[in-house]
Order: sequence, then C-alpha cells, then structure tokens
Amino acid sequence: MPSDLTAVQFADLAESIAREAAELAARRRVEGVEVADRKSSIVDVVTAADREVESLIRARIAEARPDDAFFGEESGTGSGTTGITWVVDPIDGTVNYLYGSAEYGVSIGVVRGPADPTSWEPIAGVVVAPATGVVFRAGAGEGATRDGAPLHVGSPTSLAETLVATGFGYTAERRQQQVAVLAGLVGEVRDIRRGGAASLDCCAVGVGTVDAYYERGINPWDMAAGSIVAREAGAVTRIWEAGGTRSFLFAAPAVADELAGLLQRLEDSVLGA
Repeated sequence: MPSDLTAVQFADLAESIAREAAELAARRRVEGVEVADRKSSIVDVVTAADREVESLIRARIAEARPDDAFFGEESGTGSGTTGITWVVDPIDGTVNYLYGSAEYGVSIGVVRGPADPTSWEPIAGVVVAPATGVVFRAGAGEGATRDGAPLHVGSPTSLAETLVATGFGYTAERRQQQVAVLAGLVGEVRDIRRGGAASLDCCAVGVGTVDAYYERGINPWDMAAGSIVAREAGAVTRIWEAGGTRSFLFAAPAVADELAGLLQRLEDSVLGA
C-alpha cells in the first residue's frame, strides 16, 4: 500500500479493520464478558475483549501501514515515521458492553500529527456499532455517512431548543463536579441525554439525533473517530481548559458559541476558577 493515501483510502482501510474488529467484539459479547482489570477507579473497567480487539486492530494496521504511529486505549503508543497516527478505542463504552447494552462502538481515527486533539489534522474516522452493525464513516473533505447515507447536523434555533448529550468520568470527585455543572445547564436547554460511549455521542451530533455533545476529561481515543464524523457532518468543535482538564464540545454551529460560553461559566463556578 502506498505511503500516502487519500482520505477516502484511509477511510476504506479503517472501515475494513473496524468491521472485522466489530465482529470479534460482538462474538465475544455473546460468549460472555468478564472484567479483566480496573484502571482509574473500581468502576473504570477493562475486559479481556477490549485487549483482544485492540490487539487485532493494531496487528491489521501494522500489516497495512507498518510505518504509521499508533495510539490505543489499551496498549498505548507505537512510534512511526510517516506523520500519520491511528487513534483507537477498541470498545468504547466498555461498561455498556459489560452490561449487554447496544451502546458501544469500535472507534478508529486517522490523523496527521500527534495524538492530541488540539494539534492533530483529521484525516479519516470510522465508528462501528457491533450490536447493530451500523457504520459511521468520514474522510476529511469528503463528508460523513451512516451506512452510506450522508449526514448533516441539526439546526436548533436557540439554546432552549438544543438537545445535549454528555458523559461522566470514573472518579467520584469528577462525577460530582460534572453533575453540578449539569444542574446549571439542564434548565437552559431542551433536555439532556447520556449514552455512555463518546464515539457514538459524537456520531449522534453528526446524525442530528442530538444537537451537541460535551464532556470534561475525555481522552483522544474516546473521540478521535467520532469527532471527525461530527465535523464532516457540519459540527464545530470547541476545546477549553477547566480545572486543569480539557473540556470538549461538538455542536451544531448555530448554538456552539453560546453553549460553550455557558458551559465555561458553569465549570468556572463549580471548579472555583
């Protein structure tokens, strides 16, 4: 495979790998899931399937693109020489996966530069929902699709008519802070949704089933692929520092700035900035 691919070719490769990984994740879910380890807290779990699926993805990328860098949730980093980095979450929404919920995804993002959302250049992203077989896909400048159908963000006319998705961290302190911010937000928007998988929440913005998704403290692998889908569907991204941790917002352009401003004020108030 040539050293320089188009965004479409990168998306093709990412989709092929993600589909295979999704089949493995779904098969392991049917067979039964056990917690293999815990990370930041007792509720921050990793399953054997997380590790197995990431191993498969990493092997397939290495076969096709041996000189690219890799950044995965479970196996960490691998250096490269091409300037391309693959940012991978093998099973985004592990707790959902553990409980048998359909809300989990295989997320593969391709970027130029380091695995840092503030400096990378998005190239391609694919998120596959193994439980349903739905495939979200995007390439830079090529638009975004769900199962081949073009995606477009919603167009809320005001903040009061904006449906917002969010998520919560794994430590008790961060959860309490996030709930306090949410208490100030819920009366200003249409309603709140909590899915439990950042990649799918980003894709939901692209589909228009929510108007925005925000969360404080998500990792690059959580949102790499989904953020590219949302962006190519017309969403805008806002990133800011809050309490020493980054907050991310992916939103319909009509409400992005107003919502970002409100969230920043609420976080400053809760975190004592």
